[in-house]
Amino acid sequence: MTTTAVGTRTKASCDRVPGAWGIGLSRGALEIKQFFRQREQVVFTFAFPVVFLFLFASIFHDDVRGTGITASQLYVPAMMASGIMSTSFQSLGISIAVERDEKVLRRLRGTPMPPAAYFLGKIWLVLFTGVLETAILLLVGTTLYGVDLPTDATRWFDFAWIFVLGLTGCALLGIAISSVPRSAKSASSVVVLPFLVLQFVSGVYISVDTIPGWMLDVGAAFPLKWLCQGLRGVFLPDSARVLEQAGSWEFGRIALALAAWCVGGLALCLLTFRWKDRRTG
Repeated sequence: MTTTAVGTRTKASCDRVPGAWGIGLSRGALEIKQFFRQREQVVFTFAFPVVFLFLFASIFHDDVRGTGITASQLYVPAMMASGIMSTSFQSLGISIAVERDEKVLRRLRGTPMPPAAYFLGKIWLVLFTGVLETAILLLVGTTLYGVDLPTDATRWFDFAWIFVLGLTGCALLGIAISSVPRSAKSASSVVVLPFLVLQFVSGVYISVDTIPGWMLDVGAAFPLKWLCQGLRGVFLPDSARVLEQAGSWEFGRIALALAAWCVGGLALCLLTFRWKDRRTG
């Protein structure tokens, strides 16, 4: 092999730009480091659902008639679902809007980095924080409120796909809603209000058997309701199915609804996502 050929091949290897997957991993590591450097955000993110679980479980601790569970046990999977949506929908909806307003997105778009790498970085952050949040709530639920972990592989399989589909659908919805705020100052209001409403109509704060049917129908149009129902089906006994609107866990409908939100959320992101704010066009 000639020296010229070796030099050309070496130059080509040096000039090769890393792929979106590799850059996405690096972006994910950076996002996680930046997240943990903001101590107030870390404490608020992980403590918020735990504090609410403690409050609701302390206020409503009686047995739920005909279900074989206590009200406090009912709140554990509900707050797990809320925590998952908080670390995905709320976190991404606000943080991306802030980055757009501060022109971080505009600068990143002007680099050779593939656009997909940016979103991969956000996905790694959401996955990491979502797993950690869920683990914390499971630890609190099993040690303080008597929630039993599943003993068969089928339930853990159900938990895995519910978690992945729910986290993905909520994250895509968060990316889509990040384009709604006109500035970083309005991002929290725009994102937090619908999230708060969804928690009330999806069975997070109020048992589904006491929520009016039309409110449940509104909640069924969004992923949080199905995420709550699926996690109840995983971590509560089958006797608690009587509380559900249909009297069953409906794992098939949960899979279809969450998968539809993954597809629909992706379509919304592709149609609405902007790298620049509206003031600069």
